[in-house]
Amino acid sequence: MRRTPEEYSAVALEVAREAAALVLGGFRSRPRTTPKRHAEIVTEFDLLSERLIRARLAERTPEVAVVAEEEGGQAGPGLTWYCDPIDGTTNFAHGHPFWCVSIGLCEGGRPLAGAVVAPVLGIEWWNVEGGAAFRSGETCRVSETPRLEDALVATGFPSDRSTAPHNNFDAFARVKRRVQGVRRCGSAAMDVCLVADGTYDAYWERALCTWDIAGGAAIALAAGARITALDGSAVDLSVGHVLVSNGRLHDALVGLVG
Repeated sequence: MRRTPEEYSAVALEVAREAAALVLGGFRSRPRTTPKRHAEIVTEFDLLSERLIRARLAERTPEVAVVAEEEGGQAGPGLTWYCDPIDGTTNFAHGHPFWCVSIGLCEGGRPLAGAVVAPVLGIEWWNVEGGAAFRSGETCRVSETPRLEDALVATGFPSDRSTAPHNNFDAFARVKRRVQGVRRCGSAAMDVCLVADGTYDAYWERALCTWDIAGGAAIALAAGARITALDGSAVDLSVGHVLVSNGRLHDALVGLVG
């Protein structure tokens, strides 16, 4: 049985809150880490969070497929949850507060609903499909900054940046010369949400996975953001080369990051 957009949004937020509370219990405990690939790591709390998320989503929305970072999964023909049990694991493992739990609902690659909970910072974002975006209970919108020289933007770098041909270094240098500031904080989901609530004016990154971006993308779209591939074409979240902006700066940034 397909539920209403409000029901799916409520489920995403409820489950993300519960998983975030679980992970918060291990914050600054210097958890045991295991290497994954390149510079990526996984902790026991990534696994515990994902297992909780999978169990809760199976209970509440058994009709929806689940794909998550640590144990994978298969996208369904219709709706699919994309879940990151800890987005910003490296930050979490080092005791840095910039990490979150992200849950996003997509259909045919289109983000519909999302919830992103950052428990150390005490901030949570969510949206309702066809409706508004929210930051900690207050409606949020993208910024109205019209000029690059006044813009605060964010980015990130692929985990295999020492060998990847598209490591984002050149684009970073081009953008840095043109904007007021560039931030690199280590959580794609939170960066996209900070565009949604007007903190950042834009964000771009390469080689993301769908679970990194699905929740934040749904929230950003509801807040009025423009989301494309780096060259300005239609975005494919499974490819993960993404530019998110307030819309006013978008075309100028395409020329710098594409």
